[in-house]
Amino acid sequence: MRCTGIYPNQFTFSAILPACADTMIVTHGEEMHCLIWKHGFKTDLFVGSALVDMYAKCADMSSAERVFDEMPDRSLISWNSMIVGFLQNKLYDRAVWVFRKALRESSDSPDQVSCSSVLSACANMGGLEFGRQVHGVSFKHGLVTLSYVKNSLMDMYCKCGWFGDAFKLFQTIGDSDVVSWNVMIMGCVCNDNFEEACNYFWVMRREGISPDEASYSSVLHASASLAALDQGSLIHDQIIKTGFVKNACIESSLVTMYAKCGSLGDAYRVFENIEDRNVICWTAMIAACQQHGCTNQVIELFEEMLREGIKPDYITFVSVLSACSYAGCVEEGFVYFDSMTKVHGMNPGPEHYACMADLLGRAGRLDEAKRFIESMPIKPDSSVWGALLGACRNYGNVEMGREIAERLFELEPENPGNYVLLSNMYTRNGMLMEADEIRRLMRVNGVRKEPGCSWIDVKNTTFVFTVHDRSHPRTDEIYEMLRKLEELVKKKGYEPETQFAINSVEGYKEQNLWHHSEKLALAFGLLALPVGAPIRIKKNLRTCGDCHTVMKFASEIFEREIIVRDINRFHRFTNGLCSCSDYW
Repeated sequence: MRCTGIYPNQFTFSAILPACADTMIVTHGEEMHCLIWKHGFKTDLFVGSALVDMYAKCADMSSAERVFDEMPDRSLISWNSMIVGFLQNKLYDRAVWVFRKALRESSDSPDQVSCSSVLSACANMGGLEFGRQVHGVSFKHGLVTLSYVKNSLMDMYCKCGWFGDAFKLFQTIGDSDVVSWNVMIMGCVCNDNFEEACNYFWVMRREGISPDEASYSSVLHASASLAALDQGSLIHDQIIKTGFVKNACIESSLVTMYAKCGSLGDAYRVFENIEDRNVICWTAMIAACQQHGCTNQVIELFEEMLREGIKPDYITFVSVLSACSYAGCVEEGFVYFDSMTKVHGMNPGPEHYACMADLLGRAGRLDEAKRFIESMPIKPDSSVWGALLGACRNYGNVEMGREIAERLFELEPENPGNYVLLSNMYTRNGMLMEADEIRRLMRVNGVRKEPGCSWIDVKNTTFVFTVHDRSHPRTDEIYEMLRKLEELVKKKGYEPETQFAINSVEGYKEQNLWHHSEKLALAFGLLALPVGAPIRIKKNLRTCGDCHTVMKFASEIFEREIIVRDINRFHRFTNGLCSCSDYW
């Protein structure tokens, strides 16, 4: 057009700037900006709004703000462009600030874009108080009935932990669309109410609402968190029926779901059927193998991914380094750690340093791990020091353990795990007065240890067991099975590891070991599940060494696959062996 001698006007620039924004290459927009100045349209309202929008979408908010400040007149579109721009660039406090300023200075009333955008900012920054004020503004201007605003309000309340208010809004919606249902499902997930998330999904289906990508990804996350394999399999059936089976995001979620439910074989079958694998798909499968202690497969998949030309991301390296840590592959771990900066141009984060500290600590190189942490270019957080404290526990280094624990008490004073670790270290080393002092410190600080429990699914019902549990209708049979199991494993050479009966009275330690929650769940699984069927047990804490030993014996004696998912990883027991190779 310019070659023919026709000069652009304000309508030309208003049309071309969105195209520049879509390219997300700021230099294209800057060239247009120069022409706008040259042709004298810098004060045009529509051109100015389009410039703000272009710079915001190109992640150059300083230029967007400068253009906005220089505009002699501003419309609601101009204000909305700034609010949305700050939101998209995750500058949530600035989005709130612009909205406040618009209320004060603009003669235009906010619309659904203004309110929905600032509500999203409040949701992401946990700004419940201001979010409530925006709720009032929306009500005042008659916007609260619009689905776009109402969905944003529900999302804000969910993410700020006020699920009850979100539910009240949801009930007032006449015809809920898939977005409304998704907000409620994701709200349940955000608040760790995973069973309720699954219930919302199935109610949505009964209401005749067709799920979308977000619906399936969220409910698969809920199923994975519950380790509910039957639930996840039913959702997989729905995915196939509704034609989402080739969606890469959903396929990655399926891999994660099957892996976290203890079915690594199903996870791998889903992965093999993915046609166009992106980094998320590869990382999901790598993380699955890492969680199940399959270090060789992790390395093979990672190398294959690199050969395919896929660039690893932050989470990929966390999984690879963690796999090296759990397998004791110190040299390989450092090779991959160094490659982050030297080969892939990526700066390691706290999780990567925590993996390296754990890698050295598990190998017994505690002093080297401590020096590594102290030489970190970033300030070590609780995950890094926590990895070293765990290693001190494993190798009985009380002096270093005390020093590390004191650091952690300052960093996260409300985490009971650090107190328990140090107390247990003192107890195992006969330092009972020191252990009592740590427990007293917990009481003073109002810190309570999370009770250990294990659960197992039988015929679509979840059965939960705690230590010494006698609440189950088949309690007598369960304890009889435990006595039988004790006799059988002792014939195989089992020796009780009484150091894991931390708070038991001397003389009763062996008996109390046999009443751990995971052993009760195992006994019930042997009674209730069909002969030969895998036994899948979940535990909310780290499984103890004695239970680990018994699981190995039981898998050989009963010729059963036993899968235990604890807070850290999966243990797959078959033929008297564990997938972790007893290095955990």
